[in-house]
Amino acid sequence: MAAGLSLDLSERLLSLVGSVLDVREVFPQVSQAVQDVLPHDRLAMSLHDEARSLVAYAVSNQDGPTLNSLTSAEIGTLQDGWSRIVDDIGTLTTPWAVSDPPDYRSLIAQAGYRSVLSVLVRARQQRFAIHFWSRRPRAFSDDDVPVARHIALHLALGVSHEQLAEAAQEARAARERALRLERRVAALSEALESRSGFGRMSGTSTAWTQVVTAATQVAATDTTVLLTGESGTGKEVLARYIHRVSPRRHGPFVAVNCAALPEQLLESELFGHERGAFTGAQQRKPGQIEAAAGGVLLLDEVSEMTVSAQVKLLRVLQEREFTRLGSTKPIKADIRLIAATNRDLRAAMERGDFRADLYYRLQVFGIHVPPLRERPEDIVALTAQFLEDIGRSFGRTAPGLTQDAKAALLGYPWRGNARELRNVLERAAIVAEGGLIVPEHLALDRPEPGTGGAPTDVRTMERQLIERALRDTRGNKAKAARHLGLTRKQLYHRLEQYGLR
Repeated sequence: MAAGLSLDLSERLLSLVGSVLDVREVFPQVSQAVQDVLPHDRLAMSLHDEARSLVAYAVSNQDGPTLNSLTSAEIGTLQDGWSRIVDDIGTLTTPWAVSDPPDYRSLIAQAGYRSVLSVLVRARQQRFAIHFWSRRPRAFSDDDVPVARHIALHLALGVSHEQLAEAAQEARAARERALRLERRVAALSEALESRSGFGRMSGTSTAWTQVVTAATQVAATDTTVLLTGESGTGKEVLARYIHRVSPRRHGPFVAVNCAALPEQLLESELFGHERGAFTGAQQRKPGQIEAAAGGVLLLDEVSEMTVSAQVKLLRVLQEREFTRLGSTKPIKADIRLIAATNRDLRAAMERGDFRADLYYRLQVFGIHVPPLRERPEDIVALTAQFLEDIGRSFGRTAPGLTQDAKAALLGYPWRGNARELRNVLERAAIVAEGGLIVPEHLALDRPEPGTGGAPTDVRTMERQLIERALRDTRGNKAKAARHLGLTRKQLYHRLEQYGLR
């Protein structure tokens, strides 16, 4: 039991501060409860954060000024446990505090207050001051300081209770947001994986999951996105994913490869032109920005844009309008822009090849798609997807792979990434003529020395994949089996076989 406070009073204070999330709601009752142990005419409190800013203030009655006995600046210089007694405010010869108005003492005098006892304690990350005011001079003595401090500690506990409740609510809300996002990613990925064609999203690695999660987060907005990564990693697949799960999914998806068009045609392709705008322009032609109205425009290899086109694209992003070549009439640009590049755009900016203002406009939300060689688990998922798609296009059952062929795929560096993988599998399916695909059907180029080659130890490769899957799923065998394309029984058999139990 706190010195100077009875057990009943301690329990009463704890009951009061524990009954609400905001201690200010019961402040008058607190003042009434402690009258017997520390008589006073007014009780006041002030709560200050680490920056010394006042975040909460309360009084037991409104009879008097609303200012504090301590200022924020003063609180920042005091130690926890500090106290002060002023016997008679009317006889003070020094300023109450530097930041107080000149008429502060007169306001206190008009309210009839003569003396005050103040103490300061800590409430978690904040500082809590409590002030006992009396209309009598010399109403408080040094013997009252411990009692006042223990009362303050009880109230500080209430403030901490409030802070903990708010922190718990914030943590709960964050967990719920994360769970909703995880469910959304899983549901959308499952729906997209059920689609046929090269545009499906397949991958089980942590790196790919992070990419899809970021794409899902930004899809709900209209924010400009910059996709970076090597050729063939799936940047256009990701852009189509963002379009399909965004509010613009009912609008068009238009892709323009900036590197595939001659310099003089790129601006015409993007912005359109009027008749007679240049030699050969025999009629008006809308550009791809107009074609993408209400939807998404993907600018692939955006680093290859001319400086002139960069200036006009910047206007589209800043002003949301553009003009056709040969025209002065502005047209509204109702598009969401996704840019993609396999180049180092920042390096191009630093060389002066790419405008800095456009770079920062595009880099609002960047997503880097890692190369396939850095996420070998995805080779298994992509291979299964591609073989299924290839079999469907050939009008027959999806071809299978021998273990040696699978090991060869896993050990190959895949400089062309997923696009190269699909091309290799399509050729192999043709050569295999409906039978199992063996390493000879894959026609993989032998890698240069030092770049890694296809492993000859299939067991070692399979063991490494299983170990990686277990690490990524934190030992969840059901998830690991799904990531590996195995049944749980098959996974348990391999765990036993490789001594991984």
